[in-house]
Order: sequence, then structure tokens, then C-alpha cells
Amino acid sequence: MKHQQTIGYVLKGYPRISETFIINEIYLLEQMGLKLHIFSVKRPNEKKSHAVVDKIKAPVTYLPETDSITESRFGLWLAKHLPRFAGSHLRLMRRRPRAWLHTLLYTIFGLGFQFSLAQGGRFKYSFIKEFLQAGVIAEQVLAAQISEPIEHLHGHFSHGATTITMLASYLCGVPFSFTAHAKDIYLPKLNPNGLLQTKIANARFVATCTDANRQYLEQLYPDGAPIHTIYHGLDTSLFAPDRTRAARDVPVILSVGRFVEKKGFPYLVEACRILKDRGHSFRCRIVGQADEQSPLVARLVQEGGLSDIIALEGGVTQEALRTIYAQADIFTLPCLVVDSGDRDGIPNVLAEGMAMELPVVSTSISGIPEIVEHDVSGLLIEQKDALALANALEQLLLDAELRHRLGQAARATILDVFDSWQTTVALRDLFTSELEKRAQSLRPQPSRPDNIHTSPMESITITLPIERR
Repeated sequence: MKHQQTIGYVLKGYPRISETFIINEIYLLEQMGLKLHIFSVKRPNEKKSHAVVDKIKAPVTYLPETDSITESRFGLWLAKHLPRFAGSHLRLMRRRPRAWLHTLLYTIFGLGFQFSLAQGGRFKYSFIKEFLQAGVIAEQVLAAQISEPIEHLHGHFSHGATTITMLASYLCGVPFSFTAHAKDIYLPKLNPNGLLQTKIANARFVATCTDANRQYLEQLYPDGAPIHTIYHGLDTSLFAPDRTRAARDVPVILSVGRFVEKKGFPYLVEACRILKDRGHSFRCRIVGQADEQSPLVARLVQEGGLSDIIALEGGVTQEALRTIYAQADIFTLPCLVVDSGDRDGIPNVLAEGMAMELPVVSTSISGIPEIVEHDVSGLLIEQKDALALANALEQLLLDAELRHRLGQAARATILDVFDSWQTTVALRDLFTSELEKRAQSLRPQPSRPDNIHTSPMESITITLPIERR
């Protein structure tokens, strides 16, 4: 009996309430006929999850749990954790000895020591952990060749999960691809010493969620794998406006996102203070998972005497969020580029608000102008400008006709470009093409044993006290 080819999805954690786009992507790929196997570095630690998770059929393999690894305690860390990975790596050593040694040497010399040279002698031990984790995936891929032939690996986010994906690919000989998103692209420390370029060079393809990201990645490594813009998309049947709702006496401004710096919530708090001082009547809801800026935003609300108009609320499921959108009149997300380079691509919540036919206000950074055309499908302002944000929100508070016009155009944009089924079809086609190539390459033909595809280790000269074959 011939089994269907499977794609291994490598994720940092599964399921995660903040990564709705990945969960929806997996579900839709299954609906389109693809078979997936999820490899998750971490187990879920959230009490809530989206309803669609229960509809996903893909089996989930959780990698052995590990503590945080630090330079000063590496020996203790290794002694504690190596037994959890030893079985997988011993089986790999027996089955693919050259590939295993090749990948180990690349991890130590091509990743660890190159980082050490660039950072003044500091070895990055997390690469060793990622090598050990990659071995679990690679060994399972090889062990399941008959019952569940995993013929392609795909990592989400181009740093840790994709490093593991790439190393697993080298170990088992199965090609890989990855999706790049936001900070994983723009923060050099997450892919030090040209590691992102290495991944682009060795992947079969790269997907990313904005055209701005695609252009940046192509400039970063123009001779690498093809890079495709594939918007996250969303379920436009779930996020649909309720046109029967009655007008509210007090309009509601809504913002949604994790409480991190790049969301720009302190500027929204200041904009609300300006609007209050101007005598406007409104309420503002900021909904999202607590994070690094939660204390700051709460303090700004308290010190500004804004507790009567600004409500700070925790993260919710996608289904509950749809109800919250339906209770709003305006959506805003004043995104910014952090000094480190971190930024959003196209925030999913911005697309959700637009799909709900809400007029939106955001900033003209990153991929946001790809979804919001100023004064057509929303209003755009410069980042880090609370006064400009207040002025744009005031314009919408005072002009019901403008709110209606922008809201209708916003939903039309989402239906045209960001419907999740349409965007996932593009990704499905990429996977299908790669699986067909893989099937063709596996047809009987003369080949040397233990053959693996090119890795960046081949460009590194190392003198080893062993005999090479």
C-alpha cells in the first residue's frame, strides 16, 4: 500500500493563541488534501486555544523538554539533557553516519565557532541544543519512511525553529523550506553571522507574509531560494460585519495585540488623553496577551487619569475576538519599528478589523501600506506620533460617512487579497510542487549511499584528525 507523502511542520510551540495564522494555515492545508505532521519544540502553556485546533488531524510530536541553556552551565545542562536525545542520535549515527558527523561538525564549527569569532570568543551553545532537537525530528522522519513518509520539512519563523528544521534536513536528507515573518527577519542577533542568508541559500523556497519582507530578503541574498509573498489571510466568513447593529451613543475605539513595544500602545494612550482633553466622548479597549509593556501601559493609563475611558483586557480566542470587533466602531494599531529593528509585517488583527468593516488607523511602516491605502481603505500616519494618531481618530469620531466609506473599502480589500483560502492555495501549490520533485528524485536510479544535499559546511575548511571518505 502506498502512503500519502507528508510534510513535517516545525514550530516553536503548538498550539499558541497568538499564532492564529499558523493554526488556520495548517487546518486549511489539510482541507486542501495535504497530510501534515507537527513537530513542536515546546508544549502549550496557555489555558485557552482556538476552536479550529480541535479540527486539525495532524499528529503532534513534542520534542524533549529542556531547560534554558547558558554558557556558564553548559556542562551541567548537557549532562542533564543528553540522555533525552541520545537514543535518536545513536540511531542516526548508525543509519547515516556521514550525514550525522557532517552536520555535527557544521553545528560546532560552521555555527558555534564562527559566532564565537564574531563575538569575541563567546560560543553560542544554543546551536548544540538545536542540533540535538533536530536529531529527534530527523530520526523520526527516517523511522517513518514506510508508514508515514515525511518528504518535506517546513519551519515557521526563520530563527530557532528554522535552524532546527535546516539541521534536521541535513541529518535525514529531506529538503526543507521556511516561512519568515517579522523580528526573525530584521533582528540580526536571531540569525547571527549570515545564518539567515545560509538558510535562504539552502532552502527549496521561502515564504513571507509581506511584499516588503520579500524585497528585503531578496536584497539580503539575491542568489538564494525563490522567495514568495504569501499573505496570512483570514476566515472572511468568521470575520464578517454585523450590519444590523444599532448605532452606539458612545463610540468604541478598539486595539488588539500583545503588549509589546512594536504595537505602539503608549502612543494610543497619549492619543486618548488628547482626545479626552478636546472634549470627545468615547471609550477605548486594548485587548491582548500580557507582555513586556503591560506594566508601562497600565501605569500610563492610571497616571493620565484615563481609567474611565481606557480598558485593558487580556488575550482571548479568535471566536471571542470576533464578538469584540462587532462591539467596536473604529480599529487602530499604531505600530512602530523598535530600535532593535523588530517590527510587525502585516498585523493579523489589522486585517481582521478591516474584514469586520471597521475603519482603521495605523502607521505607514513595513507591510501595512500593502493592506491599507490611505484615505481609501483606512488612514495612515507616521509612526511614534501620538498627536497625528489623535487627529486621525478625531476625524473618524466626527465623520460617520467617512467611517462607513473606509469600512466598506477595507472589507473589499480583504475579500480581494487576504481571504485565507486564496492565500493558502498559493502555499499548497508550492508544497505540492516540492513533493512532486521529491517523488521524482526518489525513483530508482544509481546513487551513492548516504547522499545528502548541499549544506553550508562544504564551504568551510576544517582540519580533522580522522580519515575522510
